[in-house]
Order: sequence, then structure tokens, then C-alpha cells
Amino acid sequence: MAAILGWTGTISYLLAYLLLSLNKLKSSQKIYHFLNIIGAVGLTMNAFFFRDYPNVAVNLAWGIIALSAVIFFTKQKQN
Repeated sequence: MAAILGWTGTISYLLAYLLLSLNKLKSSQKIYHFLNIIGAVGLTMNAFFFRDYPNVAVNLAWGIIALSAVIFFTKQKQN
């Protein structure tokens, strides 16, 4: 299960970056940040399973940043 989560996270991160780099997504789009949240969750769980705590920390931070962006853009649209 840890490997599946890790690969799902990796693919999600790479897809988000690829689509952003090809101008298919913008950093202001929620889908970009949801892909990063999925990546962060998958890779955090994988790293936690393998007790790779530096990667737990960086992916947890990445997920918090992405979640904060989703909240920011949601609030911005409501105003």
C-alpha cells in the first residue's frame, strides 16, 4: 500500500508540474493545487511508512501550502 501511495503522489506531483509548465494549468487554478495535495498525501504516507522523516516534513509542508492556496482562492472568489 505504501508503494501505491508513493507512486500516486509522484505521478500527481509530476502531472501538476508538467501541466503548469505547458501552460495547460495556471497556479491560480484549484485543480493544480488539488494535484499537489494528492501528491503530498501520497508521498507523506509513503515516507512515513519508510521512516524517511525529512521527506515527511517537506511533503507535509508542500501539502499545507497547496491546501492554503485552495482556501485562499476559494475565499477570493467569494468576495
